[in-house]
Amino acid sequence: MSALLARMFTSRLFWPVVMLLVLFLINVIAFPGFFAISIRDGNLYGSIIDILRNGAPTLIVAVGMTLVIATRGIDLSVGAVCAISGAVACSILLGASDPADPGVVAIAILTALLVGLVCGLWNGLLVSVFGIQPIIATLILMTAGRGVAMLITEGQILTVTSPPFKALGSGFWLGVPIAIYIAAIVFVLAALLTRRTALGLLIESVGINPEASRQAGVRSRGLLFAVYTFCAICAAVAGLILTANTMAADANNTGLFIELDAILAVVIGGTSLAGGRYSLAGTLVGALVIQTLVTTVYTVGIPPIATMVFKAAVVTVVCLLQSPTTNEALSGWRRRLSARAGKGLAAA
Repeated sequence: MSALLARMFTSRLFWPVVMLLVLFLINVIAFPGFFAISIRDGNLYGSIIDILRNGAPTLIVAVGMTLVIATRGIDLSVGAVCAISGAVACSILLGASDPADPGVVAIAILTALLVGLVCGLWNGLLVSVFGIQPIIATLILMTAGRGVAMLITEGQILTVTSPPFKALGSGFWLGVPIAIYIAAIVFVLAALLTRRTALGLLIESVGINPEASRQAGVRSRGLLFAVYTFCAICAAVAGLILTANTMAADANNTGLFIELDAILAVVIGGTSLAGGRYSLAGTLVGALVIQTLVTTVYTVGIPPIATMVFKAAVVTVVCLLQSPTTNEALSGWRRRLSARAGKGLAAA
């Protein structure tokens, strides 16, 4: 039992889960009906449903960001890609004779995803072929991307009316928000592609020691292309959900700061920015922590402008709890606990 508790305390997921439970507790105290779920018109509603739905774009981007960070990279352009994909989709719908036509909506979505793929290939080209540092390479698209979105929208907020497109952001299927299904599909797909597979091992090996991987014959160039492209496609999907939720393409605000939320979710989940080992499950918990924190700020009546301060505080606490110093202290506690348990068994 003591060994089980010791392993639990030293798990990378322990402190993020504790933080999530603390946030749940604060919400229950402030709003006793926090976990209540109601059914209206056959659809599920409630605070938990809102957290899952509103946190879906962050989770989708964070999943792609996890794989990028695992290769010792970073992608600061995901927010701009969100804005570009939303702008592309809305411009196509606005120029169509019937924006509600499912065929037109499908073309708009596929075109936006294709543009996201091109953005990912661009980032992969700069990082893997030209050897530009990831933070600089993606900063280029982060800076220029919103300008591209502004060119697509001609500097205006494009408002569209299309029920099939709106369903991406606020629609339901079998009573559950469609955005949750999309986030679940992206998460499961990433898990299946990397969980104990050759791709997952390649990502870890390149992240741990790129030079050793190269000498071992691992072609990291193709891998970097793949992870940056996947991350950009995730950002494009998130951008479509965000745009569909408001039914407007806003080049300045769509996906604003989502790159920071995604990185925070990855870090909270225990993935190291130094690359190597990563945890998609941890990223899921991290995304829930971020979105629950935002909900908590509104629930307890804290001004929304202070949200970033509380995000910084939560991340600081979790990172300190996951730090090597804390892990070393917990390891010493585990050894002492095991020693005491051994003495107790010997005495018995």
